Amino acid sequence: MNIYVPATGHQIDVSFADDVLTGLTRKPKRLSPKYFYDEAGSHLFEQITLLPEYYPTRTELRILRERGADISARIPKNAALVEFGAGATTKVRLLLESCEFSAYVPVDISGAFLNGQADALRRDFSGLAVHPVIADFTAPFALPEAVKDMPKVGFFPGSTIGNFDPAEAHAFLRSAREILGENSTMIVGVDLEKDENVLRAAYNDAAGVTAEFNRNVLLRINRELCANFDVPAFSHSAVYNRERHRIEMHLVSRNAQQVRLLDQTIGFDPGESIHTESSYKYSIERFRRLALSSGWSAHDVWTDDSAMFSVHALVAAA
Repeated sequence: MNIYVPATGHQIDVSFADDVLTGLTRKPKRLSPKYFYDEAGSHLFEQITLLPEYYPTRTELRILRERGADISARIPKNAALVEFGAGATTKVRLLLESCEFSAYVPVDISGAFLNGQADALRRDFSGLAVHPVIADFTAPFALPEAVKDMPKVGFFPGSTIGNFDPAEAHAFLRSAREILGENSTMIVGVDLEKDENVLRAAYNDAAGVTAEFNRNVLLRINRELCANFDVPAFSHSAVYNRERHRIEMHLVSRNAQQVRLLDQTIGFDPGESIHTESSYKYSIERFRRLALSSGWSAHDVWTDDSAMFSVHALVAAA
């Protein structure tokens, strides 16, 4: 919900404001990674996927391309494909080409980007009904009435599941199970555990695009919540937490500073960080156990030859 704040002359997204204020006034400070993806952030992430250090996208694409026939065998014909957190359409196009879907429901909070991608798919797949839903896919939402009676297939690529803490991942998979309903299928991309040097390089690219992507969330807060973050005063950091099997991204304050955000002042000590994202890495068995505990039966799993990445087919448990 948006409200007008006369003192700023802006419409303010109340949910965004509440989340940011809550996150930045806690210890340690943190922000939800879902707020990375305004229009600028979405485009920056697409640049990241093309970087030589960033293996997940090209590896997942290879799996989807090479194992398309096997994946298709798991999917009912004339189903509705529901993509949670839809971004660029590169991956979903591979599914649309190899499987017989009647409808596509992309779901994301970035409305302008989402509608642009939906328009492109309508042009290229003339027989496909496209029903974009602008919503936070981590919370319950209603599917369009037009797909109510179709078999449902969820699609959650890119190892976005790794951005959730284990309890959040469990809650998301349970929510997806409720949204998609009985007898549904879920295709999920999951990044696998691997050499730590490969992981660190993937999130600290030489071109600095990931750093720009990370800092863009502060630009968004400045623009949409009338804050005054000195964005260059925060450095990008990405480190591997071995005990928790995750990469952690942070924005680290270079010096002591104060930031004005709506009617509050938020202080930063030198070296104090905002934890902006975690990216958990799984073994195949650990992810299968997570899926099972969340109301899904784990069926097929496909990996690349080097076992860098995995694509799982889950079926709603009875």
